[in-house]
Amino acid sequence: MPQRSVVAVGASLLVASLALAGCGTRGGDDTGGDTGGGSGDKVAKIGVIAPLSGDLAALGKGIEHSVDLAIKQANESGAIPGWKLELAAEDDQATPDVGKNAATKLSSDKDVVGVVGTLNSSVAQSVQPVLATANITMVSPANTNPSLTQGADFATAPKRAYPNYFRTCTTDSIQGPFAARYLFEKAGIKEVATVHDKKTYGQGLVDAFTKEYTKLGGKVVAAETINPDDDKYDAVVSKIKPSNPKAVYYGGEFPQAGPFSQQMKAAGLNVPLMGGDGIYSGEFVKLAGSTATGDLATSVGAPTDQLESAKAFVDAYNKGGYAEPYEAYGAYAYDAANSIINALKVSLKDADSAEAAREATVKAMSSVSFDGVTGKVAFDEYGDTTSRVLTVYQVKDGAWAPVNTEEFK
Repeated sequence: MPQRSVVAVGASLLVASLALAGCGTRGGDDTGGDTGGGSGDKVAKIGVIAPLSGDLAALGKGIEHSVDLAIKQANESGAIPGWKLELAAEDDQATPDVGKNAATKLSSDKDVVGVVGTLNSSVAQSVQPVLATANITMVSPANTNPSLTQGADFATAPKRAYPNYFRTCTTDSIQGPFAARYLFEKAGIKEVATVHDKKTYGQGLVDAFTKEYTKLGGKVVAAETINPDDDKYDAVVSKIKPSNPKAVYYGGEFPQAGPFSQQMKAAGLNVPLMGGDGIYSGEFVKLAGSTATGDLATSVGAPTDQLESAKAFVDAYNKGGYAEPYEAYGAYAYDAANSIINALKVSLKDADSAEAAREATVKAMSSVSFDGVTGKVAFDEYGDTTSRVLTVYQVKDGAWAPVNTEEFK
């Protein structure tokens, strides 16, 4: 077993922010933090585009709240003299067309200079060109499809698609192979079935997993798909079961993965279901029920609650009194917001307006580098995070528990 490797991080910035977080941070206030700043300050807005309603709202609200916390702390500390930051959150309902409309609304607001989002890679594909046209920086805490940064030919001829797009999470090109290596090398599982939901994220994850798994010598004994709107999966389970897989690798999100896991076990297919960060949520365990024990998920980074660098964030978030937990992407959304704030310290310094600083903010993002909640926050030439640490989680005693964290090499 490879030696466990976790990102080396510093916590000095976050220790300072924790001290600030105790000074008037109010829970449940999603206005972007009215504390801090003088009445004559100019306004710059950081948008959020995420599912704030519907099946994936648990993840989306964690993103929104985490950005809200970063904004409040920046205002309280006077991070950008002469400027007050505000939150502008839009619900994309995990739907590309709705996400595009949200991006259009935010880009028409002259005070919006950056956006944290989206959750879904398929929604990002609709949002990217809108924000790019307006020169608005976009930083995703959750998009993992490689094409979003490196273009359609990312595997053979990577080319940056949008200069304004960045992300704080790693990609399916890493997450899929990471899962494949764990199943084949550590769990000793040599035969799997794959299932995905036909969406950009799910299909991309399964493709990356399959390529690495078969290269290692594993065998994919069945490859099926589901429709995202379905809630009964007996037909797919019936196709998979005769192939006798030792695990099922699922590409998609928890609203479908949870019931799928429950139904395949009820049908006698008593093997672990493994998925990516899209199923790493407490909601998956609720939906899958008692038979979820042993199911697996990968997620980007090391466990937030175990990182020394994240203690200040977790404490400040809990003291904030937010109605929903920060979930899988909260820490990455907080780092995404702070990456934009770091760029704004440069771009807004001599700017007359937020709109006038949009292009300069995009340029400043390339030089952003700081010790964040999730580790070192910095971006490569494509806008991808330079961090390649991931974790495998397993359902134990009704909750996700980390079982393996390492840097992918």
